[in-house]
Amino acid sequence: MLAKDGLIFDASVAEKLQVCPSCMSSLAKHKIPPFALANNLFRGILPEQFNDLTWVEEKVCAIYSVTAHITRLFQSSDPTQPKVFHGNTCAHDMNVVSTVSVLPRTPADINGFISVVFVGPEKFDPKKFATLFRVRKHKIWNFLLWLRHHNRLYADITLDLSIMDMYPTDGALPGLSKSLV
Repeated sequence: MLAKDGLIFDASVAEKLQVCPSCMSSLAKHKIPPFALANNLFRGILPEQFNDLTWVEEKVCAIYSVTAHITRLFQSSDPTQPKVFHGNTCAHDMNVVSTVSVLPRTPADINGFISVVFVGPEKFDPKKFATLFRVRKHKIWNFLLWLRHHNRLYADITLDLSIMDMYPTDGALPGLSKSLV
């Protein structure tokens, strides 16, 4: 499969093909690029109903977790804009791969991969960060059911509905305040 951005068109006819340096290097050595379809890494396109999954919801449904997320949030020091925040999130590779046999992951599991560094004049209030750390119970469960039916890696994973009771219907990840540094 080729990315549309990699094709250069002239009068509706593809004239050139752009290849990333990594793929070009592999092809020059007569090897299959590591992320080529021939390596069976493409699993298809998600249905539209899952286009708005948050990164936290995806983490809840992931069999493997190999990254830790550190978010730095700065609150505005301007008293007229107390709800303005800026910052960034960095994903860091971990030395340990966390593999599950039961999904969804619990909020405590997810919080174990997250640290929030909050800088501001007020005390940290996780409710204000419901958009950045948003989880929706129905999205998570529906995504897991879809994965079980459409992805062979999820076929033997036990889905535990009782864990879903630990998540809000729609809100911030529970226990987020314990991830505050």
